[in-house]
Amino acid sequence: MELRKLGRTGLSISPVVFGCNVFGWTADEKTSFELLDRLFDAGFNTLDTADSYNRWVPGHVGGESEAIIGKWLKQSGYSRDKAIIVTKVGSDMGQGKKDLSAKWILEEVENSLRRLQSDYIDLYLAHWPDETVTHEETLGAFAKLKEQGKVRSIGCSNYDAGLMQESFDAAAKAGLPRYDVLQPEYNLYTRNKFEGPTGDLCIRQEIGVISYYALAAGFLTGKYRKPEDAEGAARGGRMGSYLDERGLRVLAALDQVAAETGTGLASVAIAWVAARPGITAPIASATSLKQLEAIVAAGNLKLSDDQMKRLNEAGA
Repeated sequence: MELRKLGRTGLSISPVVFGCNVFGWTADEKTSFELLDRLFDAGFNTLDTADSYNRWVPGHVGGESEAIIGKWLKQSGYSRDKAIIVTKVGSDMGQGKKDLSAKWILEEVENSLRRLQSDYIDLYLAHWPDETVTHEETLGAFAKLKEQGKVRSIGCSNYDAGLMQESFDAAAKAGLPRYDVLQPEYNLYTRNKFEGPTGDLCIRQEIGVISYYALAAGFLTGKYRKPEDAEGAARGGRMGSYLDERGLRVLAALDQVAAETGTGLASVAIAWVAARPGITAPIASATSLKQLEAIVAAGNLKLSDDQMKRLNEAGA
């Protein structure tokens, strides 16, 4: 398994990034530690989290995922520089709105560093666009954090081509660092949020891309093939939007390629994203060691041109 260069950041990341949104939610601390042990033993090095993970769980306040990662890093025996940690700022953490103000970024980064038990963040992302503040204000705060050594690289999540270009123009005009990484939603089913103008801009500007929802909230694992399959699942409410003619066509193509490669649907779906133009690495989560093996397999799976073509056509 080879690490991948993340745009112009200087960071080398694993071909699949582990999504830690499940930590403290559908994976308790013990399970989370077991998953991290296996992940790093397999040569993977990149973890994606956010300050707001997992504020949606009853009784949680946000930061639970970061705290589990920080605790594991202290207990694991791995030195801090062996891990690439991606975390995000800008979600509602009680302010009642998305927030990319300089005041909030400079305050909240300290909370993330404390939870992560680290003195720096490898990649810090603006989680959501915030139309109430200027790009200059947000980028100015990120510039301070880079100067202080608290953040190594910066990026944005859920920005489209128009917003990204605005931010590039603002950075150039003000002499500020630009975003070097994008985190968009992208998978075999949901392709329009990245393919086209946004993907083209990332390729043209050498933007590293770490895409999320590689498995479409679990749909592309193949375990949800009819509405009743999703009843009671943590993300079951999303399945209705995938269970249409195109979704079933995608599952059929995944079934075929999985049989040919001797892997599971999840591994094929993740490997497809990893092989797409402009993508550095997809993000995928697991809540059990069995599920994690699908991610490990995906990191080592090379799909043929014919297999990629069939999958492309199924999800078109």
